[in-house]
Amino acid sequence: MTDHLKSAPVAYQNETFLNSPDGRILRMLAEYQEPLARFRREQIQDTVVFFGSARFQGHKDATQTLASLEKNQADSAAQLQSDLKRAQAGVNMARYYEDARKLAHMLTKWSIQIPARRHRFVVTTGGGPGIMEAANLGAHEAGGKSIGLNIQLPFEQYPNQYITPGLNFQFHYFFMRKFWFAYLAKGLVIFPGGFGTMDELFEILTLAQTDKLAKKILVIIYGSEYWNRIINFQAFVDAGTVSPQDLDLIKIVDNPEEAFEYLRDGLTKYHLGGTPKKQHEVLPEIAKTRP
Repeated sequence: MTDHLKSAPVAYQNETFLNSPDGRILRMLAEYQEPLARFRREQIQDTVVFFGSARFQGHKDATQTLASLEKNQADSAAQLQSDLKRAQAGVNMARYYEDARKLAHMLTKWSIQIPARRHRFVVTTGGGPGIMEAANLGAHEAGGKSIGLNIQLPFEQYPNQYITPGLNFQFHYFFMRKFWFAYLAKGLVIFPGGFGTMDELFEILTLAQTDKLAKKILVIIYGSEYWNRIINFQAFVDAGTVSPQDLDLIKIVDNPEEAFEYLRDGLTKYHLGGTPKKQHEVLPEIAKTRP
């Protein structure tokens, strides 16, 4: 009797191939198609994306961190002073965590009243801690869905517990993650953050400036005290590197109420085809719009 070779795996089950350089294009396509399938299943039409530092804590946790360090005698004096300085900064910046939580709650509470077949203006974050956690938490507390687009990093970043389970994503490729941030977004809220936040802000501003977005996107810069120290937007105009009208792409705000009103009015005007109403009112004309 002739012995037969063991059957080879079909290509789409061949893990060696899928994880090889030759399988890269399939991995890229998977990070497009799999999220698309889930967004359809969860009936997500569009989003409002929250960006900001992963390092911020809520006021209670930041205060506890500072208090714990003040009692710590184990570290050297120099190390302790450095840690105390950072912890005090954490307490000072904790207001942005609380503001992101409140804004996400207000936006979600308004959006879930919109009588459309699919979910509108769903709060979306990078899925991690800090401002991301705060926004997912606010949406969760308002009883709505929220999305987390996490990324594999050399250091562990676990998804926060407030993301809607069916909308918890993990990406390998930054550019595919950025695609999903931009593709469904009708609004962007930029809280204080670091290199990643800056990257995400200017990515979206460049797409908006060059008309590469197929819709109007509202861009909010949250926290003038922080951002005025980090970026001099007017300096771009003064140097002739951007046009004066390019500054109209952004709105700088300092409290959740102002941010919510700007989002509500702009989203209603540009994407619901209606006249802005008060927060507690359901928009009767929304039912006439295409979902």
